[in-house]
Amino acid sequence: MYGSIKQELERTLSTIREEGLYKSERIITTPQDAHIRVAEGEPVLNMCANNYLGLAEHPAVIAAAHAGLDEWGYGLSSVRFICGTQAIHKQLEQKLSQFLETEDTILYTSCFDANGGLFETLLTAEDAIISDELNHASIIDGVRLCKAQRFRYKNNNMQDLEEQLKAAASARYRMIATDGVFSMDGYIANLPAICDLAEKYDALVMVDDSHSVGFMGARGKGTHEFHGVMDRVDIITGTLGKALGGASGGYTSGRKEIIELLRQRSRPYLFSNSVAPSIVTASIAAIDLLTASTELRDKLEANTKHFRAGISQVGFEVLPGEHPIVPIMLGDAALAARVADALLQKGIYVIGFSFPVVPKGKARIRTQISAAHSIEDLDFAIEKFKEVKTELGIGS
Repeated sequence: MYGSIKQELERTLSTIREEGLYKSERIITTPQDAHIRVAEGEPVLNMCANNYLGLAEHPAVIAAAHAGLDEWGYGLSSVRFICGTQAIHKQLEQKLSQFLETEDTILYTSCFDANGGLFETLLTAEDAIISDELNHASIIDGVRLCKAQRFRYKNNNMQDLEEQLKAAASARYRMIATDGVFSMDGYIANLPAICDLAEKYDALVMVDDSHSVGFMGARGKGTHEFHGVMDRVDIITGTLGKALGGASGGYTSGRKEIIELLRQRSRPYLFSNSVAPSIVTASIAAIDLLTASTELRDKLEANTKHFRAGISQVGFEVLPGEHPIVPIMLGDAALAARVADALLQKGIYVIGFSFPVVPKGKARIRTQISAAHSIEDLDFAIEKFKEVKTELGIGS
């Protein structure tokens, strides 16, 4: 049997390569940081990690992870409700609730699991989900697992969202689902308008804030703080694997009754091992750092403004915005791969993004700014982008 499917798989892989869509994995031989080493090469400037605040190599976070191993062990070998809940899990959930200013929080092994276990737990075939067309794959997959009616609205388009809410008027309950920040574009969801429409049409609001919590808003609490709607969002999902230290783990935070029901019926929570103790203690330390000072999010904001201004002057097509995700649009997948390879040779680590991660014809280099970058780092990156643009004749 495998003989025939093997040939089909080989043809598919060959097509992926021919279209310039094949995704190779570079081997990093150092810890995650602003500067990393690839294989046996020279150190390069890392411009595409989700390490927004530089906490992946922060001494206090690493020390907390070590302490977690020493005091709480390597792993739980269990799910939460059997024998997988330690005091630190409850402490982290409480810390997240306090930081996000929500009523309660539940941990998952990833935000993908948090989104995968959300919708089918809360909604049935009598209900409706109205989802942004550019939502993360984890929201899309979570919605697919649910029997609720599905409606999709154009990205951040409030007129279309209202039309879909009208179409879902006969549903028992309605839930609007959106990314807080759309990870491929760096666009920020229009939460004030979304909340207004939710109130008008009696809908819940769910936000995946994975690319926001830790640095968006004056105190880094997320897009709900950035937009001043902190008491109007019902459900926030997020990750511990980006700004909050960069390891793994996720969470759902929000109304206490929702969180309580998730503990009883959410399948990824009930059937997955607990988050490892070292990740939990490191995440607690990360939240404590962000609660004590806004220094890191302030530096990230300044770095982002500096890089956006500089790279725009080079002449690339750059998607506008204020988020540290700065997409440099190239269109062609093969070109994006060539640009990434050329930049690596010049000491800049970036990756070309192409289909199916982004739509066909929308290939790009998605740069991401970090508080761990210095201004000198960013100026170096801008100069190397300029050199590659000239050498490859981009835009000429």
